[in-house]
Amino acid sequence: MAQMATSRRMATLEEVLAAIEAARDKVMADEIKSLTKLGIPKAMAYQMIASRFHQKAPGQEEAEPDPFEATTGWDDIG
Repeated sequence: MAQMATSRRMATLEEVLAAIEAARDKVMADEIKSLTKLGIPKAMAYQMIASRFHQKAPGQEEAEPDPFEATTGWDDIG
């Protein structure tokens, strides 16, 4: 049986990160569109979705800290 020659190159870290960011942006856009169809103002929908994805909404200084995210490192515990 002949073996198929496949030449696959490894994706770079930048390519992987770009793909993840593009997928995240698409999901965020789809969710914002769905919320605006429900009658939620676009700015409010964007802020809701941005907080879920830990992004800064336009005009927002800093994203609110996630209460479930550790605020101290392992070195500080003890």
